[in-house]
Amino acid sequence: MSPNPIAETVASLMPKAKAELTELVAFKSVADFEQFPKSESEAAANWVADALRTEGFEDVALLDTPDGTQSVYGFLPGPDGAPTVLLYAHYDVQPPLDEAAWATPPFELTERDGRWYGRGSADCKGGVIMHLLALRALKANGGVPVNVKVIAEGSEEQGTGGLERYAEEHPELLTADTIVIGDAGNFRVGTPTVTSTLRGMTLVRVSVDTLEGNLHSGQFGGAAPDALAALVRVLDSLRAEDGSTTVDGLTGDADWDGLQYEEAAFRKDAKVLDGVELIGGGTVADRIWARPAVTVLGIDCPPVVGATPSVQAGARALISLRVPPGVDAVEATKLLQAHIEAHTPWGAQVRTEQIGQGQPFRADTASPAYAAMAEAMGEAYPGEEMQYAGQGGSIPLCNTLASLYPEAEILLIGLSEPEAQIHAVNESVSPEELERLSVAEALFLRKYAAS
Repeated sequence: MSPNPIAETVASLMPKAKAELTELVAFKSVADFEQFPKSESEAAANWVADALRTEGFEDVALLDTPDGTQSVYGFLPGPDGAPTVLLYAHYDVQPPLDEAAWATPPFELTERDGRWYGRGSADCKGGVIMHLLALRALKANGGVPVNVKVIAEGSEEQGTGGLERYAEEHPELLTADTIVIGDAGNFRVGTPTVTSTLRGMTLVRVSVDTLEGNLHSGQFGGAAPDALAALVRVLDSLRAEDGSTTVDGLTGDADWDGLQYEEAAFRKDAKVLDGVELIGGGTVADRIWARPAVTVLGIDCPPVVGATPSVQAGARALISLRVPPGVDAVEATKLLQAHIEAHTPWGAQVRTEQIGQGQPFRADTASPAYAAMAEAMGEAYPGEEMQYAGQGGSIPLCNTLASLYPEAEILLIGLSEPEAQIHAVNESVSPEELERLSVAEALFLRKYAAS
């Protein structure tokens, strides 16, 4: 990183950033209050609110959103006549999954091999710290040249839509000229990237019932309809022979015309086992950024250990369907539910319940804010040009903001590059990426104000 005052300031603040991220990661802020105490999320929200107050933010508030969680809001006034920039991150995290599989405790930030490990370190508590670092660097070098709004969501990972609904009910709150979503990531470490598209998603819970109760498999098996077997048939119907997603009525042949993802690199990033084939057709970029993808997230059925010789009376599964830009998530949900009902065998009783949904997103990359970000990233990453990539994941708030503020420019950056392993065990963040992206964001705010 070439020496400049902003970069030097951010570098000097990195020890404080590590200490703060350590504090923030320690909160078990999973917004699933059947598994994790609500008090953990509330404590994390208060931490963010206190941090904003310390930085001079006004009107700091904990917003009680309709899904029972809290989002944190604050406003930092800039010079008269300056544009307003909304900075977004979320403080809620995914569950740690199998804690025994973590090399170090998931809620203790731990440095190892040059990276900082901990749940939420990259997705997206690190994004909160990134915004704070950028603002601190500007304050130390002439001041923040724009009006800044910060919103830190409390339930993004659950897809329950609390902040979206709150924003729709209070449209004046988050209005801005430009919005920086700090919940995406570079294509890989050292490659400055903005995410120009997001797949939307829908979550559907499927329940299949065939009997009033479990039956002895020796006495009834062979004629009694097995609910678990019926569910397996349904789930198998969602994929073609090559693994491509097949939902009746949903097209899946779009192409990605931007940055490409080499298959060998993807296999390495995804840690695909030797000899195991990738699924689907087209390029890797087509499959993960431009086409629908179904994933079975979980199945309720007896575990192998302790299983009895029984024909199962009922079984459930949770299905995720990612939908690319150009596909309406509401319509995709209807098609998925209709497909499940049509492919349930043996007249088994099937119920589907949508429990989460987010629309896909496509940014306008020809806007002035993108030009300012490209210049800023070029300075923060000397010798590198800003790249445009898609992201297979979903950030439901993006479309809500685009709908509420159609004139606003929306940029997506962040810390979730492949090595971060977000949503998996051993999530981590690169401190070098945190430093460089904080510099880039600070430079962007300065260049955008001058544009």
